[in-house]
Amino acid sequence: MADLLSIGLSGLSANKTSLAVTGHNITNVNTPGFSRQDTVQATRNPQFSGAGYIGSGTTLVDVRRTYSEFLSAQVRSSTALSSDVEAYRSQIEQLDSLLAGTTTGITPSVQKFFSSLQTAAEDPANIPARQLVLSEAEGLARRFNTVADRIGEQNEFINKQMVAVSDQVNRLATSIASYNDSIAKAAANGQQPNDLLDAREEAIRQLSTFVGVTVVAQDDNSLNLFVGSGQPLVVGSSTSRLEVGPGQGDPTRFEVSFVSGGSRQGITSLLSGGELGGLIRYRSETLDPTLNSLGRLALAVSDQVNSQLGQGLDLKGQVGTALFGDYNDTALAQLRVRAYSTNTSNVQPALNITDSSILTTSDYRLDYDGSNYSARRLSDGATMTINPSSPGSYPATLTFTDASGRDQGFELAIDSAPAADDRFLLQPTRRGATAISAQLDQPDQLAFAAPVRSEADLQNRGNAVIGQPQLTSTHDPLLPSVLSGFSPVTMTYNATTQQLDLSLPSPAPAGVVISPASLSVNPGQANTLSYTIAVTSGVPAVTENYSIEQAFSGRPENGDSFTLGFNQNGVSDNRNALKLVDLQNKQSVGVDPSVGIGTGVSFTDGYGDLVERVGTLTAQARQDSDATGAILKQASNNRDSLSAVNLDEEAANLIKFEQYYNASAQVIQVARSLFDTLISAFR
Repeated sequence: MADLLSIGLSGLSANKTSLAVTGHNITNVNTPGFSRQDTVQATRNPQFSGAGYIGSGTTLVDVRRTYSEFLSAQVRSSTALSSDVEAYRSQIEQLDSLLAGTTTGITPSVQKFFSSLQTAAEDPANIPARQLVLSEAEGLARRFNTVADRIGEQNEFINKQMVAVSDQVNRLATSIASYNDSIAKAAANGQQPNDLLDAREEAIRQLSTFVGVTVVAQDDNSLNLFVGSGQPLVVGSSTSRLEVGPGQGDPTRFEVSFVSGGSRQGITSLLSGGELGGLIRYRSETLDPTLNSLGRLALAVSDQVNSQLGQGLDLKGQVGTALFGDYNDTALAQLRVRAYSTNTSNVQPALNITDSSILTTSDYRLDYDGSNYSARRLSDGATMTINPSSPGSYPATLTFTDASGRDQGFELAIDSAPAADDRFLLQPTRRGATAISAQLDQPDQLAFAAPVRSEADLQNRGNAVIGQPQLTSTHDPLLPSVLSGFSPVTMTYNATTQQLDLSLPSPAPAGVVISPASLSVNPGQANTLSYTIAVTSGVPAVTENYSIEQAFSGRPENGDSFTLGFNQNGVSDNRNALKLVDLQNKQSVGVDPSVGIGTGVSFTDGYGDLVERVGTLTAQARQDSDATGAILKQASNNRDSLSAVNLDEEAANLIKFEQYYNASAQVIQVARSLFDTLISAFR
């Protein structure tokens, strides 16, 4: 009876524990990361008797956690990837809406500006039409400013979000290290602390939503976590931390540092996965190039419009005033260069734009080793050739070309030598859209008239017609004193040689040469006259070449004359205004300097390319979001199919173990009855 009672008690104890484990499963059905637990029973050691070995009951050998490291690792990696894509998508959708919006984008303002120029060109003396040009120019500049401000605000949000995410990473890392310590102590008795293991696994999964991690199991049941390229975030019960703060090169772009003890390492470019990885990837792949592209477009608009206005005359006969502000203003030029916070000198170079049409959308890094400069284009890592790489004296001006000899469109002015190992971040286009402004406020100063004009002598006997001249190469801006100094140039037709003989006014101005002095024409046919007027002046002598082209048609008679002169009173002249209108379709953005105009894109197409690129990336981000979401759902379902609590199954187990419990109690009852019968027999 004692053996039977012991057997019954062992079953009663085992089933009581099984009921407790089943109840534990049921009550944790909604606990994140909880893994279903099962009891594992085994028979006790049997006792030998003459008839053989007789069983002595059951015992619990383990409370087993239903878990697969492979499935959990899939959930972690899928979570990190999905969070990365979601963070990227949420940001790029905002940017896409900003750039492509009919009320928020740049295209409507560009179209309105050139439409106002077209209207003004139809009546160049109309003051209200000119005033509209000024108003639309101001609207265009403000639109550039507004879009740049919105992108800047998004960058600030990313900075704040990176700080918040790093705080969560550090908090979870500390929690995981604490779990490691507790698990190592609890597992010292040879059994697994299931609930602690689940809590740690859930903490690691949550950490994966913020940053991608690599998990390495240790012999003492602890897990080591690594980020980036192998930086140890958690090792046993000790942790390192991530710190986010202003970047060394650009304080407006926060960077991530890995801090372990007294050492610090920048790991921004090494991080991937999770929300932090998605934000960093979006900033480097989309946000920065977009701001640079927008800045390049603003610089090109400002440069092309100002340059063309500088080739014309206003209503007062003066050279046109710039419509937009000077982008090479000293303060703006210095803002394009950021000294690294690690620099030991106070040298502040200035970056001046030399040709806006050939600018790239990349930033550059300039290093100084104490005697030589070296530079790298950050968008593709290409090494730049610097001339001079080792200035003999200061102030010095550095120019930059790539391996193919392509000029980068800017130069760097340095007043004094930096200290050895100083480093500078060069951002030629980053502030272009922020800094553009309309400065002209007098409509009569818009230079719509061409600087020179031609006319036929009223006494000519032939029917030849000379077209209005086009200056194809000239000083920028125009020098009215020089133009008026050699005016008028007389062209006299010689029927014998069939040439137009060019002559300067008498007495001929000093230092002025016309080349060629005679131009061949074919009477009765369309001709194009091309000649150059070279003007040499100053000490030391500087020669300015004015290249001129104009049409000539009809049949001139011998002695017929034509004149080229300074357009002093061209109030109704709209030739320069038409050239301003043509700028809308001129391919003047992203030009290959080795080929020239025609290899770039227009203002509208340049912005359209930017919108298309962002739109394509947005569509790809949405597809990636759907794909990674499906992968995460599948990974979670696979994990849940093994580890999650099934209430129907647990309810069945509850009934089963209850019956086992009742049966074990019945065994005890039988043993008691037998013992009572035996005792009664001896009374």
